[in-house]
Amino acid sequence: MNGIVTAGLDGSPESAAAAEWAAREALLRGVPLRLVHAREKEPHLVQAPFVGTETQHEWTGGIPDEAVTALRERHPGLEITAEDVTGRPREVLQGIARSADLLVLGSRGLGGVAGFLVGSVALATVAHATRPTVLVRAGEAAGDGHRAGPDGHSATPAPFRDVVLGLDLHQPCDALIRFAFEAAARRAARLRVVHSYRLPPAETWGSRPAAGAYPPTTADLVPTAADFSRYEERALTAALAPWRADFPEVEVAEECGVGGAAHHLTQASAEASLVVVGRRIRRSPLGTHIGAVAHALLHHSAAPVAVVPHD
Repeated sequence: MNGIVTAGLDGSPESAAAAEWAAREALLRGVPLRLVHAREKEPHLVQAPFVGTETQHEWTGGIPDEAVTALRERHPGLEITAEDVTGRPREVLQGIARSADLLVLGSRGLGGVAGFLVGSVALATVAHATRPTVLVRAGEAAGDGHRAGPDGHSATPAPFRDVVLGLDLHQPCDALIRFAFEAAARRAARLRVVHSYRLPPAETWGSRPAAGAYPPTTADLVPTAADFSRYEERALTAALAPWRADFPEVEVAEECGVGGAAHHLTQASAEASLVVVGRRIRRSPLGTHIGAVAHALLHHSAAPVAVVPHD
């Protein structure tokens, strides 16, 4: 880890929002901010008839001077460096994502041909990253991660909204949990841990649960949905107990829900400053994957999404 927050900047509104978020994150961490613009010598985008003149200029020119200047003016105490790197954006960003302490990218989500092109680079980068990557939507502002004050306006610089962690108890990952706890601690924010599960078929509920490892086997399934819910809640509490001890300053809210994880996390993102999810690193000849939950959140989350790769 190099202790630097890196942001990809190409002149688009998405990358401007990402760079601004990255600047605030670098200040929280007390580390420098590195801005990187990757461009090809002969960009393929210039050949594309559906890409406008402004977009062509953004991809063929260097980092817009006004964007860097504005960041330095808004964050005078932050060390900022800017690099113009020749190479395919997808490959350059994937290289950075394998070594940077944190990489921040802009995301348009779904819709629009240009949005798909920019989004494809971000999605490919997340899929190949071995270090945490954060995607930020266009329009993300400094006050968006904070709770609203009594007058309805955002109260800055504090308090922050919750940091939301999506946790799979089948495959709990220390790196993922630590990232979320540290993010909450930096923001003096509450950590809201969301765990979702599926109820077994009702016809299998025939006996009381026996003591054993999580999850219960078919023969040990609980007779009611309420009993199964209590089992999940106890398992979540047990998984978080050592982390609560390591981060006593972080308030933790535990939440178990029946159904798909993406649905619960997308709902929670509406009141979050950051959503943290994991991505299992798959070394397969069939290629790399983001995972269904992370993929859904990158498109639909109302808050920035941090994807933490893990084995």
